[in-house]
Amino acid sequence: METVKTKNKAFKKLGFTYLETAEIVVTLNTLLANYQVFYNKLRNFHWNIEGPEFFELHEIFENEYNTAKENIDTIAERIRVFGVKPNFTLKKTLDLSDIKEPEKELSAIEMVREVLNDYEILHNNMLDGINAALESGDVATEQILTDFLMHMEKRNWMFTSYLK
Repeated sequence: METVKTKNKAFKKLGFTYLETAEIVVTLNTLLANYQVFYNKLRNFHWNIEGPEFFELHEIFENEYNTAKENIDTIAERIRVFGVKPNFTLKKTLDLSDIKEPEKELSAIEMVREVLNDYEILHNNMLDGINAALESGDVATEQILTDFLMHMEKRNWMFTSYLK
């Protein structure tokens, strides 16, 4: 049974109450902000890569930002499932994100290291979301985040191998 949040009526969405989904939504909003900053960084890396690694990393960064773009949309739509609007300004996104923009121009190797650092932040954020989903019995959100995590762990291995 689905009800709408009003002053006189309890919020209920997909069998979950507002309180049962609050922690999930908070973690998804944080993940959304982190992914949006990560996406922007990857676009900049794609545009600004130079040196002998240009052709390889230019394409890899494009693949990464396309994955991030798809994940951003999935996360935002999952937040909407819970009756919340993911209304983010750039300022709010930057304030909420643990991923930060680089303050200086980076070399190709520094860009890869930056991606790996951002993966760690995203990984921890996804684990928080998985745990919140499992506590509430929200297997759909848990599955979405587990799929993201599995893909990212493989990419982490590949980027780590690239640095060796």
